[in-house]
Amino acid sequence: MAEYFSIEPVENILYKDKGSKFIGYAYPVKDEAAIKEKLEYIRQEHPKATHHCYAYRLGLDKNNYRTNDDGEPNGTAGKPMLGQIDSIGITNTLVVVVRYFGGTKLGVSGLIDAYKETTRETLAVATIITHKILDNYRIRCAYEQVQRVYHIVHQVQAQIISQELDILCAFEIAVTEEQRTMLEKKLTEEQLTFEWLYKR
Repeated sequence: MAEYFSIEPVENILYKDKGSKFIGYAYPVKDEAAIKEKLEYIRQEHPKATHHCYAYRLGLDKNNYRTNDDGEPNGTAGKPMLGQIDSIGITNTLVVVVRYFGGTKLGVSGLIDAYKETTRETLAVATIITHKILDNYRIRCAYEQVQRVYHIVHQVQAQIISQELDILCAFEIAVTEEQRTMLEKKLTEEQLTFEWLYKR
């Protein structure tokens, strides 16, 4: 897998059922800190809402996920929301549905349909973004070798994430899977110290 799919942010998608209002939000997120920040933002936007339900999936292997029904009957909100995320094959995505209770109970099946449909409509208007999967490396070198590192980075079309230039220098770079082998070959030829950090 050389790429994955996420979304552009979408806010305030309204769905109504028997007086209840459901408002959908969807965001690209890379970690749980970003999820916490978005949830706090929505709670501040809708302090009087009855429920703030959400679902997310993170990571390239898609094994990091969570659903939250926020007081709705178990399995009626977060799970159908996650199902919609999975149905279009995206990851690193958070969906939040805010509910204002309208006075008429919807029942279990009605709630499942409402949360599912709000999420579906929210994601339907989202722009799908294709992300290249990048391998991140750390390179260490003497100051005299910095130009060699820059040359290799240019050759393999890598991105410099960070650099520390001193007597001893350190770079963190990101490169596509297709260029990994060439990067490692050139670094080895130049006798530069490097280590693979993570894939993202």
